[in-house]
Amino acid sequence: MNHSSFVSFRLKPVPPFRLDLTAWALRRRANNIVDRWDGSTYRRVVARDGEPVEIEIIQVGDPDKPILQVTGSCSEVTSNTKPTIKALVDRMFGLRTDLKGFYKFAGSDEKLSALSQKFRGLKPPRFPTPFEALVNAISCQQLSLTVGIILLNRLAEKYGVPFKSEKGISHSFPLPERLAAANSNALRKLGFSRQKGRYLIELSQLVTQKKIDLDRLENLNNEDVLDQLHGLRGVGRWTAEYVLLRGLGRLALFPGDDVGAQNRLQRLLNLKKPPDYDTVKVILKQWHPYGGLIYFHLLLDGLSQGGYL
Repeated sequence: MNHSSFVSFRLKPVPPFRLDLTAWALRRRANNIVDRWDGSTYRRVVARDGEPVEIEIIQVGDPDKPILQVTGSCSEVTSNTKPTIKALVDRMFGLRTDLKGFYKFAGSDEKLSALSQKFRGLKPPRFPTPFEALVNAISCQQLSLTVGIILLNRLAEKYGVPFKSEKGISHSFPLPERLAAANSNALRKLGFSRQKGRYLIELSQLVTQKKIDLDRLENLNNEDVLDQLHGLRGVGRWTAEYVLLRGLGRLALFPGDDVGAQNRLQRLLNLKKPPDYDTVKVILKQWHPYGGLIYFHLLLDGLSQGGYL
């Protein structure tokens, strides 16, 4: 397919903003093939009406006067191409999120002050859809994040919409209708357990058959969202809270069962052992309503410690 058409425009995030930090909070691991970052340019293929569009984003201007140069390449540019890409980038990179209140709050807290300054310009990322957030969460359950990303890469390569360019072939994150047509044996060959494969296929079928409307979750409060999500097979407390934060942008929420986050909290607060769920909730009360923002800052701190940044 010829992807010779493109649209290019600029966006101005609410300052401060750093594309590199936000891209890393979104991609989490260097081998993520869906969210790609080469040190200066973020790239992702998205499926629009079943057709692939590759989005490229470059930051021009410093964090306090940020400008993003956005380019979308596809087979045909329509009147909806630019607004669709703009809305997606706004959502995924939290461009409209004003963090003045958070920085003021963090500046008065000894533990948070250094953390917030070290990663100043990080915006809270979101997956493009609640469906993608759920598939990410289910795939990574009870696994290291590194292994989870490998499984998600395989899923994208097999079921994502391919985009061909001179750089090679890249894939979108799988659409529900593509995963709905999969079978558990095929997912087992990719490394998923039989149980997880069933969960992913069943979720995709529910979405495709319109038996659930995940987009409707945007309009519900946290408790109602949790009730809806817990009704899905394979969705427990961690998965539901993960979707609230990373899929729906509920920035007051810190996923308390997240093992990596528990370890990073232990290091930040010099605790004798990682805090359990209830202890995390007690700790986070003093930082309300910024739990989700602290979660992302701790994530970057962990990536920095691991040599990823």
